[in-house]
Amino acid sequence: MSALPLAFGEPLLSAAIRTVPEDFQVDELSAFEATGEGEHLLLEIRKRGANTVAVAKRLAQWAGIPEMGVSYAGQKDRHAVTTQRFSVHLPKRVSPDIATLESDEIHVVSATWHNRKLQRGALAGNRFRLVLRDVQGDVAAIDARLQTIAARGLPNWFGEQRFGRDGGNVPAALAMFGGRRVRQDQRSMLLSAARSALFNRVLAARVEQGNWDRPLEGEVWMLDGSRSVFGPEPMSEVLAERLARFDIHPSGPLWGVGELRSTGEALALESAALADEQALALRAGLEAAGLKQERRSLRLRPALLQHQWLQPDVLEISFALPPGCYATAVLHELGTITDASQALAAS
Repeated sequence: MSALPLAFGEPLLSAAIRTVPEDFQVDELSAFEATGEGEHLLLEIRKRGANTVAVAKRLAQWAGIPEMGVSYAGQKDRHAVTTQRFSVHLPKRVSPDIATLESDEIHVVSATWHNRKLQRGALAGNRFRLVLRDVQGDVAAIDARLQTIAARGLPNWFGEQRFGRDGGNVPAALAMFGGRRVRQDQRSMLLSAARSALFNRVLAARVEQGNWDRPLEGEVWMLDGSRSVFGPEPMSEVLAERLARFDIHPSGPLWGVGELRSTGEALALESAALADEQALALRAGLEAAGLKQERRSLRLRPALLQHQWLQPDVLEISFALPPGCYATAVLHELGTITDASQALAAS
């Protein structure tokens, strides 16, 4: 993300994150209450230093069922302490001993029955607690930047996780569009990376022009907390008031088949941002794959954003984000953050 523009001025700090897994804590926010009946065992699991897929495989082995019988709402970081739900399909409602799941990596917080398989995306969002260490920068300026983010929100970037190691998912998507065969799960990941790259290009153009959080002529609006869009329609006092209270946001394209919904100035910007050779190849590949035109909010407002200095060079930041939004977007607006877990893995 270091190549992406900043919305609020120059970088203010350098720091390290994930020096230990506890420096990156994520708690999934549930979208529903368990029914207490049914044949799906709903487990809330706190994991440390383990990725979601590995935990799902462990649950399948524990339950003696195929891996497809285990599901989760979203993937969580490996180099972190995270809490999330899994569902395990047990038609006979006979659960193996939950205590045998306990390890240094896995702790079962709760277990209850539910009448449906846990679907991808079935969460209300995620709550983050991040600790930055070895912080170098002016404390007053950093405090002010975080206050600005709390008040104005920030650009809703797709984070670097979407693009794979060293950003390799986009070149891999281009190779797939050129005829390289990939597994079905890889295909879905690469299609998402291609879409995300195009969206970030449009958002980068609007950040550079300073209009990522204000309307252009021909704007398509997205309702906060929803995928619903409306417009374009002429700017009005009502729309301005809704924009100011974060009820609606400007939006950008998630590419697919069909015409862009935007018009006028907004359409011209989106078309220009996606006109080079690589962007055209990604667009063509997504259209050939049958994805439809959709939209995503250009603006993100972290909820309950708070921060405190634990030591003169240790900064704790906490906030909550909607599903599909990235904590790295918040960190990007502060400065250069080194991921200590990557450095350890490379050594």
